[in-house]
Amino acid sequence: MWVVLCVMVWFIVGSQCNGGAPPAGSLSGIITGDIFNEMLKHRNDSACPARGFYSYDAFIQAAESFPAFGATGDIATRKREIAAFFGQTSHETTGGWNSAPDGPYAWGYCFKNEENPSDYCSPSSQYPCTPGKKYYGRGPFQLSWNFNYGQSGEAIGVDLLNKPDLVASDAVISFKTALWFWMTAQSPKPSCHDAITGRWTPSSADTAAGRLPGYGATTNIINGGLECGRSQDSRAGDRVGFYKRYCDILGVEYGSNLDCDSQRPFGFSPSVNDEPAVCLLYPS
Repeated sequence: MWVVLCVMVWFIVGSQCNGGAPPAGSLSGIITGDIFNEMLKHRNDSACPARGFYSYDAFIQAAESFPAFGATGDIATRKREIAAFFGQTSHETTGGWNSAPDGPYAWGYCFKNEENPSDYCSPSSQYPCTPGKKYYGRGPFQLSWNFNYGQSGEAIGVDLLNKPDLVASDAVISFKTALWFWMTAQSPKPSCHDAITGRWTPSSADTAAGRLPGYGATTNIINGGLECGRSQDSRAGDRVGFYKRYCDILGVEYGSNLDCDSQRPFGFSPSVNDEPAVCLLYPS
């Protein structure tokens, strides 16, 4: 009887601790620490200003606040969303160049702060700028402008209007702001999450403008005013290059509508400057 009890205890407790392996379909089961490190292969290179900042554990912890991320649809859809998120954020933080070791798409997450930034303070009664604080691009999506710090801070429960530097000093918060942007729709744009997972149904106007679900739509959401509706924009092409590399690593097909060359932008604000401060949500 003692033998039976011991076996039962091992099965209940020991099997749950079998090497700490996560369920195959979970986020951490799809993108393991080893895969994360392969995707962002040179993020900790000595030449990268963000070396040592972006960690796998911080990403997984941040994603717990956004349970639909990487968990919507079948396994192929989940993998494509993860590849798309890292493809877009890697472009925003890239330190790669054409002849870089392992290619230009192995150098995502090299930066965490915008270089040569300005204040990015816009008059706002709802999200007023804090004296002495600057709202330049920080984190995986280079979060910019006071109203975006205000909105994202409210969503994740952190006072980023008064403490914007947390986006570049706390990796969990940094990833949370990026995931907040990814998961949040801003009319007339869908969320990047919905665009890549097929949860977005284009209107007749969207279809007429060539805007269809897929990776190209996420580029349009992020920076369509500068990159979409034109032939072979190098920035949009860079985004696709990262995405394809990550899909290859994750072992999933790319899907349809990869670029936004034939898509008209969702909308364009003259306040948007060129990169890296491009991933902006504007008050409606």
